[in-house]
Amino acid sequence: MGEMSAPKYKRILLKLSGEALAGSKETGLDMPTVEKICESIKKTADAGVQIGIVVGGGNFWRGRDAVGSDRARADHIGMLATTMNALFVADVLESLGCVVRVQTAITMQQVAEPFILGKALRHFEKGRIVIFGCGTGNPFFSTDSAASLRAAELKADVILKATMVDGIYDKDPKKFPDAKKFDTLTYHDILVNKLQVMDSAAAAICTDNDVPIIVFNLDRPDNIYDAAMGKPVGTLVIN
Repeated sequence: MGEMSAPKYKRILLKLSGEALAGSKETGLDMPTVEKICESIKKTADAGVQIGIVVGGGNFWRGRDAVGSDRARADHIGMLATTMNALFVADVLESLGCVVRVQTAITMQQVAEPFILGKALRHFEKGRIVIFGCGTGNPFFSTDSAASLRAAELKADVILKATMVDGIYDKDPKKFPDAKKFDTLTYHDILVNKLQVMDSAAAAICTDNDVPIIVFNLDRPDNIYDAAMGKPVGTLVIN
């Protein structure tokens, strides 16, 4: 192995969707998939990067698909789903030797710390990975909004958004073989062209707080490490 180069980003906010943790199972949790993801996270932490992680909950519950439910209640159920994912990822990271704290936006003292900004920053200074569960703690906001909000609060250098596609395309690459991938985009491009990258609330927080975002494929988990080190991975979205 060559000598370790310095990471490009000192503090990252990694957004992991629930689906990413389910692997090919599509629902629930797939241990081999989560282990591969966590190995890349550990490698990134070992390189000196401070890491915050926001997890989704779609592998257990999708509020927007819950027909007939009250939207606010459906979203609260989704927040609990993200907590299960946060605890599982914490467990796997700890088994690899990482020091991890889980903070939730809904207080559940027996299983996690409440989200307190100053405490999260102290964990970073001590080299701990912090996983944020329960989204923003508010219904009507997605976990993408939570990732944008936490990134702005924590003054993260970048959001790494791990998805099922290797970047942002002008149209769905699964349906259109001639879909074109973008290397860089602005938030303005995303809103104007209605590209399905993140919801408008999340994009607004990133735009207003000048947080760049890298959208990349998690099929190759080491993309997390490569993106943090500054290698060209996926699509970079900037102001």
